Amino acid sequence: MSATVFLVSTLFNLYLMVVILRLWLQLVRADFYNPLSQFVVKATHPIVGPLRRVIPSLGRFDTATFVLAVIVALAKIATLYLLVGASFANPLHLFLLAVVDVVKEAFSLVFWVLILRAILSWISQGQNPVEHVLYQLTEPFLAPIRKIIPPIGGLDLSVLVAIVALQFIQILLQDTFGLY
Repeated sequence: MSATVFLVSTLFNLYLMVVILRLWLQLVRADFYNPLSQFVVKATHPIVGPLRRVIPSLGRFDTATFVLAVIVALAKIATLYLLVGASFANPLHLFLLAVVDVVKEAFSLVFWVLILRAILSWISQGQNPVEHVLYQLTEPFLAPIRKIIPPIGGLDLSVLVAIVALQFIQILLQDTFGLY
């Protein structure tokens, strides 16, 4: 049973990360024609497209994509409850669990994008289109850190500081609200 729970959870989490990535790409106004951006749009558009007709955006925030992220998290939680034979809690509790799951996966996605950008900075020459999108995604986080801690001897510590800050925020949320 645990193998099935792992597989189902992983599949839902991967799609949830793609949905969150779409929301993040739109917020930073990343290059729409980049191959990674095109993959994300094509993977999410069959559901986001019809939702957009019903749910309007709030400025630059795409509420239809956020609603899809919550729906995916709700489907994940419901499926996992059914797999383990647990009874459903009240709807408000399930909704809050889904929002917490979206936040948790967003933090996880930011962490992995930062790690991937750091690794690519060591081996890539900057010609990769994926690296360009990762730059667009992470630069809003890293630029303010670089203003405080500039590169030292050619070594940019901003990614490390961002990862430590991200882990701190996750632990703080966990301790404060008992989440995760």
